[in-house]
Amino acid sequence: MIGLLSGTVAAVGEDTALIDVGGVGYVVQSGGRTLARLQVGAPARLFIETHVREDAIRLFGFSSEEERAWFAHLQTIPGVGAKVALGILDTMPPDALADAIAIQDKAAFARANGVGPKLAARLATELTGKGGPKGFIGLGGSAPRASSTATVTASGARAEAVSALVNLGIDQSSAARAVASAAKQFDADAPAPELIRAALKEVSR
Repeated sequence: MIGLLSGTVAAVGEDTALIDVGGVGYVVQSGGRTLARLQVGAPARLFIETHVREDAIRLFGFSSEEERAWFAHLQTIPGVGAKVALGILDTMPPDALADAIAIQDKAAFARANGVGPKLAARLATELTGKGGPKGFIGLGGSAPRASSTATVTASGARAEAVSALVNLGIDQSSAARAVASAAKQFDADAPAPELIRAALKEVSR
């Protein structure tokens, strides 16, 4: 099972890249955001999710272990295959995806190619009830952070804000949703005190 490829970009196509690893070329399927970072002739390091079928072995490549783990996690939802999962990750990077799950933002999921209203609703609902994606530890900070529902990517000011709300007696899931919703009010990352004030307003609604 291939989990990582380090080599040189030999070619980049519409939805695939050819990675030369020691003279062997691996065809890797990737989303648009990952492919946009690859340059022919430049070194590349891709985290790989391997799908083995009776008639083929398919490699899906990602620039971070966190994205790879989310790719696998999304496919635990019925109706979500590799193509749809790639489309979702092209629309929402992991941080935005965790926020969409926290506030059950169906519209955010519906913006992805291949996701209709019914599937968007299922994703927003069912992912909220699951734990975060599981990945490898110690890969240069790119592994997903293990945590409870929809707080997978909470860090820094957001994590502090969630912790503050929990200390005030608000349950973890509600605190995560309130902070994720409050964060959308700011153009850039807000300091914890401002996030806490905005999140408290969300809770009181």
